[in-house]
Amino acid sequence: MRDSVLRVKSFDFAIRIVNLFKYLKNEHGEYILSQQLIRSGTSIGAIIREAEHAESSRDFVHKLSIGLKEANESKYWLDLLFATDYINLNMYESLNKDCKEILKILVASVKTSKRNIK
Repeated sequence: MRDSVLRVKSFDFAIRIVNLFKYLKNEHGEYILSQQLIRSGTSIGAIIREAEHAESSRDFVHKLSIGLKEANESKYWLDLLFATDYINLNMYESLNKDCKEILKILVASVKTSKRNIK
């Protein structure tokens, strides 16, 4: 999983989330929603890194499932930031596209891993 697409995409997404956090804080003085997003958006990659050293196949699936939940939460915060006009359409579409890609990869990885356990 060292140079996996999921590892790279989740790290790049975390960088974008950190930059969005800085933008929201500096340009809008927004702290509550952006703090929620930075927690969930940066934890995806951290959890994927944890999964690389899972103790078992079941632990691996469990960790990826947590990453999936964090990605889904991140999508919620992006939707809310867009709906409340904190981010514009271009920002939203770009970040949402990345988040959806991560969600799809995580769903497929969890399904495949579960199938391989059985």
